[in-house]
Amino acid sequence: MSVKKQEERYILLMKTIQLLRLISIINSLLIIPACSAQNPSETVLEDILEDLSVNNDTDNSVNTPNWENELEELSNRLQEPVNLNAATREQLRQFPFLSDIQIEHLLAYIYIHGQMETIYELQLVEDMDKQTIQYLLPFVCIKAINNEPVFRWKTMLKSAGKYGKNELLTRFDIPFYKRKGYEQTYLGPSVYNSVKYSFRYSDRLYAGVVAEKDAGEPFGALHNRYGYDYYSFYLLLKDCGRLKALAVGNYRLSFGQGLVISTDYLMGKTVYASSFNSRSSGIKKHSSTDEYNYFRGVAATVSLAKDWDISGFYSHRSLDGVITDGEITSIYKTGLHRSQKEADKKNLFTMQLTGGNVSYQHNRIKLGITGIYYLFNRSYEPELTGYSKYNLHGNNFYNLGIDYAYRWHRFSFQGETGIGKQGWASLNRLQYSPVQNTQIMLIHRFYSYNYWAMFAHSFGEGSTTQNEQGYYIGLETSPFAYWKFFASFDLFSFPWKKYRVNKPSRGTDGLVQATFTPHSNLSMYLKYRYKQKERDWTGSKGTLTLPIFHHQLRYRLNYSLGDVLSSRTTLDYNHFHSQDRAANKGYQVTQMISSQLPWARLFADVQGSYFFTDDYDSRVYISESGLLYTFYTPSFQGRGFRCTFRLRYELNKHFLLITKFGETVYLDRNEIGSGNDLICGNKKADMQMQLRIKF
Repeated sequence: MSVKKQEERYILLMKTIQLLRLISIINSLLIIPACSAQNPSETVLEDILEDLSVNNDTDNSVNTPNWENELEELSNRLQEPVNLNAATREQLRQFPFLSDIQIEHLLAYIYIHGQMETIYELQLVEDMDKQTIQYLLPFVCIKAINNEPVFRWKTMLKSAGKYGKNELLTRFDIPFYKRKGYEQTYLGPSVYNSVKYSFRYSDRLYAGVVAEKDAGEPFGALHNRYGYDYYSFYLLLKDCGRLKALAVGNYRLSFGQGLVISTDYLMGKTVYASSFNSRSSGIKKHSSTDEYNYFRGVAATVSLAKDWDISGFYSHRSLDGVITDGEITSIYKTGLHRSQKEADKKNLFTMQLTGGNVSYQHNRIKLGITGIYYLFNRSYEPELTGYSKYNLHGNNFYNLGIDYAYRWHRFSFQGETGIGKQGWASLNRLQYSPVQNTQIMLIHRFYSYNYWAMFAHSFGEGSTTQNEQGYYIGLETSPFAYWKFFASFDLFSFPWKKYRVNKPSRGTDGLVQATFTPHSNLSMYLKYRYKQKERDWTGSKGTLTLPIFHHQLRYRLNYSLGDVLSSRTTLDYNHFHSQDRAANKGYQVTQMISSQLPWARLFADVQGSYFFTDDYDSRVYISESGLLYTFYTPSFQGRGFRCTFRLRYELNKHFLLITKFGETVYLDRNEIGSGNDLICGNKKADMQMQLRIKF
């Protein structure tokens, strides 16, 4: 082929690209009204967190997920959107509605065709459907980039001092009821208070301080003579030349699929196939009030070469627990120090952790090795009986894992295999997109009964990466306009005993959901979930294990009238029964209405729910709009109703005030709770207030 013909073909190709870009700009005129009417990404994020809260609920879960870190990071993206022309793979992985295949196609499009000229060029990216674009729009932007100057510390620090942003956030929770524990047991007032200060410059520099006092904890007295019960400090530098990340103070870590270490909660069973992918990995700041899932010390990632990164970290922190005869017999994870008994557990022993990660990523291949070594200053000797028989004991532990990923056309493969002082674990997932708007997910996991990793968090039915194996298949497709379908089936087993199961057991988990979105401001879905497991019959002392069957049906309708009014209606029905036993049923009806006054920066929403359940097994979950960086999905059992009212007022770009009032009224009891949490009466009301100041 002659050079002239090659030039002609190249010119024709460039003209075609320009034509397609023009078409995308014209089409954007049709999308803009739909996107300006509402922010669908907030809705899908709430749905993902709600699914993770409900679908991955476990009977013995002590450490409930804290979404502050994830929600704060996504909220920052609304204020400072990611420039797609300069976006990295790790930045795009922040968004749980983007699949790995979509991310790769987006990066490939920019690499091949050059910088985007408009945000609506996303329509030209392979596998990027209209719905995903709507989710992504609030978090991204398009800016032309020129040849950036070589990084200079002096220049960065000078710019940070000039353009850095400060934020002060304080929160008060005031209960209008009194628990029994406050009569004699709890040492402090019933008011909850937290204060957070943060400094941020672009995506390069983060610093902040967090202070928190839980309800019932003393302030400036007894074991908290320095004021708050919990203090946290963090400093994080990112993308400073070859220094990819440097954390000092409190930080989080996530590598691979989370079998060795992960403090990321955005993994689990949801109705969004993209949320199954491992999210952004590496070193992150710890800016939440979570008092357990973090590390304290120093961590750094350095780029050795174009495709090679090396990370190292060290942590030294005190932990809560119980010490008997000089040995650690249990680890206390709640962070509550309300009573003298709880205060006696505070900071009783120390844990040192050190390790590192080496990763290689080139085009379609990614490889990584992660190693961690734990050391307690006392021997850890928990009671090894029943389902905890194979838990580790001693004062030193280690984990080593190899993670891998490969992408080929419409196939994406990810996995990790890890070992510990005892046992091993492996998780592998295959994602295939046969046609646009269709994804198939296959996941296999094997966690041996004696595998133990203290800060591991990965996909599974149980609350830990231990004693589980299973096969999962999920399908997400949009074969027709306005319709989206999701179906999944999970076959799992537990080789050893579990909490409330005195023998090896197995189960199934099936889910089907149909979503109909005829218009940008109208959507609805119908979801059915079936779960079968095994459980010891109450009162049998582990001698009788029966299968249990749980059916869940949910209908939800979302409607919005521009920016002025939006409505969400939720109907739930639960059917729970054991073999040869009578069924227990539960249902709930929830209506939420939110409004924005067009002449003021005032947002208001009100929500009312009625619930009726036979027992705890048939309980229902009700999600609520909360304060900044929070997500609240409480469970209810019995008969009653709950009402909430929330006001959000933005005085200007500097001041934001949120007030939320909620009350639960039970119609089938005269007391709420038990023990120290006992409330005399059938009503439970509280108020939350939050003030944010930006300067």
